[in-house]
Amino acid sequence: MKKNVFAVSGMKCVHCKANVENALKAVDGVQFAEVNLEDANVTVEYDESKVTSSHLKDTVDNCGRYEMSL
Repeated sequence: MKKNVFAVSGMKCVHCKANVENALKAVDGVQFAEVNLEDANVTVEYDESKVTSSHLKDTVDNCGRYEMSL
């Protein structure tokens, strides 16, 4: 398992937090996802054999008006 913290722009409220977390948790291979609104980032723990960081970025970028930096 790999654990990374990614910056995410565009999150402003608890709805945004839930949206990003739920989108990431739905990805096969993601074990944990937690958004920190104050720091504008998300901590993700995932299985690199099932999902790549680029896939995680695409997931976040496509679930709302958010943009994740790798």
